Amino acid sequence: MTPPTPRDGPVASANPDDPRISDLDRSRLRDAIDVANTAVANGNHPFGAVLADAAGEVVLSAQNTVNTENDCTGHAETNLVRAAWKQFGPAALGEFTLYTSCEPCAMCSGAIYWSGIGTMVFAMTEADLATITGDHDENPTMSLSSELVLNSGTRAIAVRGPALVDEAAASHAGFWN
Repeated sequence: MTPPTPRDGPVASANPDDPRISDLDRSRLRDAIDVANTAVANGNHPFGAVLADAAGEVVLSAQNTVNTENDCTGHAETNLVRAAWKQFGPAALGEFTLYTSCEPCAMCSGAIYWSGIGTMVFAMTEADLATITGDHDENPTMSLSSELVLNSGTRAIAVRGPALVDEAAASHAGFWN
């Protein structure tokens, strides 16, 4: 299979917005997209995540820090999971929802699973991201759905997405060229 080449502009996602996405989900996804924009402004890759409590209030946010921390595991979701685990502990995290600007990679999905976070909602799919990044060496995307990783263990994690694909893709405009 020939990898896609990087491109800018709207992403023609093969997946329409998930009908299970609520207005609250859209609002929190926009929060995650704002964090992704902050990551770019700080010199990092365009990924952001927020954690919401059972009432839907944002309690934590994290951006990608791969470049500034010189850490290949510094993805927004893993950074958020580390902070959430320390602040809330595993017993509480089942009631929380992680919102992310892009479907988590296999590593991040594993971290979400192990943390015990109960729900994950994403904007852009990994396939949408691959369409934007192509074979860029700083983003070797995998064709592995987060839902498969998150629900291959002994506990089920609710997964919703995609939604707001074009808004999430805008954070990546010009970045991977």
